[in-house]
Amino acid sequence: MKKILIFSLLSLMSLSLVACGKKEEPKVNTEPQITQMQAICELAVMECYYHNVAKYYEEDASGVWIWAKDKKFWIEYSGIVTIGVDATLVTMEVEDTNVTITIPEAKVLECEVDADTLNENSFIIDDDSAKITAEDQTYAFAEAQAHLEETASNDTALLTEARERTKDLLEEYVNNIGEAFGIEYTITWVYLDENGNSGQTEE
Repeated sequence: MKKILIFSLLSLMSLSLVACGKKEEPKVNTEPQITQMQAICELAVMECYYHNVAKYYEEDASGVWIWAKDKKFWIEYSGIVTIGVDATLVTMEVEDTNVTITIPEAKVLECEVDADTLNENSFIIDDDSAKITAEDQTYAFAEAQAHLEETASNDTALLTEARERTKDLLEEYVNNIGEAFGIEYTITWVYLDENGNSGQTEE
């Protein structure tokens, strides 16, 4: 009787260990993930280098009448502009094998004049100019940065290139997910205008 009881207990323990040993397999997500797509958008930004010359002019800055002098000088500088799409505005919908991606226009994300390129030789002062102060140079520097951002924002070819670069990387990501799980996704692109409204659609 004792042997039968021991055998029964061992059998129950074995079943218990087998039950405990079974782990539920994690569910594999076969669809593209928006968090991954937004991370790709952040990696897809383009850094562009600009070299510009900004002009500073102030009429009758010193003196009076025939002795009046204007302030005239130029500042030569280089700057770095980061261009890309706002990742927070990128959205995605998946329905069966159809993926709809909404993407905004590319824009200037960051703009900075490279301070290392500024030195005494960067400021070209007109021979007839009134005395240039440190405040004038600071103002000119701020204007140069604003001019740099405006120049980049109006470079439609570069902005288009930045968005197309982002699209290519997102499309590659979706296709790679599809290939990994034997799914052929069809991508539809919805473009947002500068006001955030849905506009053109492209497949």
